[in-house]
Amino acid sequence: MSLLHEDLAASWRKARPRPAGRHLDSAACSRQSHRTLEATAHHARHEAELGGYVAEATADDLLQQGRSVIGGLAGMAAADVAFVESAQAALVALLTGWRLPAGSRVACLPGEYAPNIAQLRAYGLRPEPLPVDGLGRADVDGVARLLAADPPSFVHLTHVPSHRGVLQPGAEVAALCRAAGVPLVLDAAQSLGHADVDLGADVVYGTSRKWLAGPRGVGVLCVRPPLAAQLTPVLPEPEGVPPMRAFESGEAHVAGRVGLVVAVGEHLAGGPDRVRQRLASIGRTTRELLHGVGGWQVVEPVDEPTATTTLRPPDGVDVVSVRSQLLTEHGVVVSAIGPERAPGEMTGPVLRVSPHLDVTLDDLDALAAAL
Repeated sequence: MSLLHEDLAASWRKARPRPAGRHLDSAACSRQSHRTLEATAHHARHEAELGGYVAEATADDLLQQGRSVIGGLAGMAAADVAFVESAQAALVALLTGWRLPAGSRVACLPGEYAPNIAQLRAYGLRPEPLPVDGLGRADVDGVARLLAADPPSFVHLTHVPSHRGVLQPGAEVAALCRAAGVPLVLDAAQSLGHADVDLGADVVYGTSRKWLAGPRGVGVLCVRPPLAAQLTPVLPEPEGVPPMRAFESGEAHVAGRVGLVVAVGEHLAGGPDRVRQRLASIGRTTRELLHGVGGWQVVEPVDEPTATTTLRPPDGVDVVSVRSQLLTEHGVVVSAIGPERAPGEMTGPVLRVSPHLDVTLDDLDALAAAL
């Protein structure tokens, strides 16, 4: 048993502080590199030396390069990108600017992330389920029929959910939405840096802290110009800057944005295709090693092209307690995911395992032994 592209693992490992244990929780928060940490700290120091807004002005060129690169990952341009504070902040900014009529229908997965559903409802929108298969994956033929018969105001698709390592057919759904004239909003919080998000969606939003391994407190909102033209920010953008810039907070963690730009540069240097291939290899190996161990059952198909694996517990086993024991007794960091995360789909808690590029077979064997 082996993992693809071990050179990526070696370079990723070398670029980071040594972990205190075995970090298998990148779907929650990845480990930043030395360069990312230093760039973030360097900008914070500049704020102390020069003043926050003067320091921000000196970082303008770097931040603009970052918008360009992040936009490129989503198939968009620098002008289409706004830095925000999180994936949730991106969704809030989008819905605040879009101002859809109350009662507008939004098609989303039955297993949609609960905070996303809460935000849609807070803006007076009406979530309705997309057709899915038994794994919660969008049924492409069913989506086509829904869009033809009764199109919603937009489709919201969480590309990889936080409670299940299943990759949604984003490109196919994007093509159907485009043909039907229905905007597609792609929640890429778990897929940016993990899977290909250049799929033709009208909106792509995500976060820094997960698979891109950037700082916490930073997110991105990418919107194509035809839809951006329909958005009305709370305050108009300054003259001479792209309209999406109006959605960037002036009370921003600019040092974190600088860190994200550095982290994205490291992602590109590793080669996004090779990164995706290794992450898929990690997911496959994790599932092969863990399925059935101690009575735990893997939820995803073994060849699902993600690095996230979720495990259903044996009868009578408390997932939160196991997660705590893994951390305190074995130094293994994973997540316990309760059904409140996706109440439309989950029937019980799961243990989520989400290693990044630096994972070793020894790490996975140690988790299997602990379980």
